[in-house]
Amino acid sequence: MKPHERDVPKLERCPWAGIDDPLYAGYHDEEWGVPHADERRLFEKLLLEGFQAGLSWITILRKREAFRRAFHDFDPERMARYTERDVARLMADPGIVRNRLKVLAAIDNAKAYLALAEKQTLASFLWRHAGGKPIINAPVKFGDVPASTDVSLGISKALKKQGFRFVGPTTVYAFMQSTGMVNDHMVGCPRHKVCAKLQRAFVPPKN
Repeated sequence: MKPHERDVPKLERCPWAGIDDPLYAGYHDEEWGVPHADERRLFEKLLLEGFQAGLSWITILRKREAFRRAFHDFDPERMARYTERDVARLMADPGIVRNRLKVLAAIDNAKAYLALAEKQTLASFLWRHAGGKPIINAPVKFGDVPASTDVSLGISKALKKQGFRFVGPTTVYAFMQSTGMVNDHMVGCPRHKVCAKLQRAFVPPKN
């Protein structure tokens, strides 16, 4: 080690990402906190966050590919046509979270998505209710990160009014963090600066 390097603090990932699971680390390093307006990805993440309620995110992350296969890549038009036979198929699939209430909510959310799409995109709806621009926080320690905020509560209420389910304020805030609506990377994490730069350059959709 060179003498001047002793004074340079080591940047580390946010503590929740850990260091032992490459899947979790990759999610943190490449996806979490990156803003975007991709309709299918936003819809998928909203539903997966709903399935995560009461569970750990790593559980959902490990099952994500199985979820995509089971729900036809989260195609809302196809999901909206699911019948009781599809519900039975999903409840028999060991690759996903087999919670009947959550499965039925996912189908209802596909219908809500299509109804919303007749007026505006999901992306524009979410970003408008988030204030029209990403929120860049500066948490120093994990305890500085809230479980929900007034903004996530407002989005939760707006989504429920549109017919969405399993979208409580805590679920919505986790969704906001993962999709870059909020930057809650620790300030000592190398991804904080990267995501903040992406957020400042991001232009939310208007319709």
